[in-house]
Amino acid sequence: MTVEQILQKEIEESRTSLDREKEESIYKRELQKRIELINWTLENMKNPDIYIVPLLNLK
Repeated sequence: MTVEQILQKEIEESRTSLDREKEESIYKRELQKRIELINWTLENMKNPDIYIVPLLNLK
């Protein structure tokens, strides 16, 4: 499994958990942030000129 596939799977699992959450909570907000961060990472992985690890540390 590639890194991209693993991250896509993480997004799917996080969305599934997010959909189960009925009320607004810290957990729900953290899931939303997690999905955003993984999507952001996937987008930036496509650019070979970007060093992703230092960028993740800044995020």
